[in-house]
Amino acid sequence: MTRYTYPTSAMLGDYLRAAAGLAPTVTILATMPVGIFAGTVLGGFVVLFAVFGIRTALRHGTRVEVTEAALSASGLVRSSIPWGEIKGMKVAYYCTRRDGRGGWMQLELRSGRSILRLDSRIEGFVELVEASARAAEIRGIPLNAVTCANLQALGVRLRTVEPEMGVTAGGLA
Repeated sequence: MTRYTYPTSAMLGDYLRAAAGLAPTVTILATMPVGIFAGTVLGGFVVLFAVFGIRTALRHGTRVEVTEAALSASGLVRSSIPWGEIKGMKVAYYCTRRDGRGGWMQLELRSGRSILRLDSRIEGFVELVEASARAAEIRGIPLNAVTCANLQALGVRLRTVEPEMGVTAGGLA
């Protein structure tokens, strides 16, 4: 069994962004009289930044375990996807700049009603993607063109990777 976590250094930016948005809006609401419209808008910002901070804390507390049988995540909500039951896999890249730099990747695994999403800030992200891609390949799960391109960008090589058109990670569908 191998364990992976989100390191504090990777989550620090999100914590700071949540605090940078939450602190001034709460301060304004607590110290200044504001009208109903401004109060509603600022209250919306408080909720937005608070939810972002809570989601960051939940992600930071997530522990991922990889065994020969499954990929499991534990935290506030537990989720487990057995390798033999994978129904879908995507690897997406989300950029924050027009030039394509400064973004992150996200691995999404599906099995029945379970969905597990991990972003590239987790330690061992490439290893997790590689293990997931191997399981998808064994199961003959179709991979879209974007996922195939992102696998190549991560250096993950499968025996046969041909996206779309009825061709699967393991060969013809």
